[in-house]
Amino acid sequence: MENQNTKRTVFMISGAMDALLGGVALLIYFGVIPVDLDIPRLAVGIIGGILFFSGVAVFTYFFTRTDS
Repeated sequence: MENQNTKRTVFMISGAMDALLGGVALLIYFGVIPVDLDIPRLAVGIIGGILFFSGVAVFTYFFTRTDS
């Protein structure tokens, strides 16, 4: 049972980190954080959106999952 809780915690931390990194990438894309990158802004926006929404989905899934 302890192994399941550890897995759940690891996935929740992973999802939160993905959402955080995706959020930063989206802030860069929308110009809130002024950073000059050598890659196109559209690529930053797409990658940031995918990271953010997948991170939120993983975190939410493992947060609301029951223990049984």
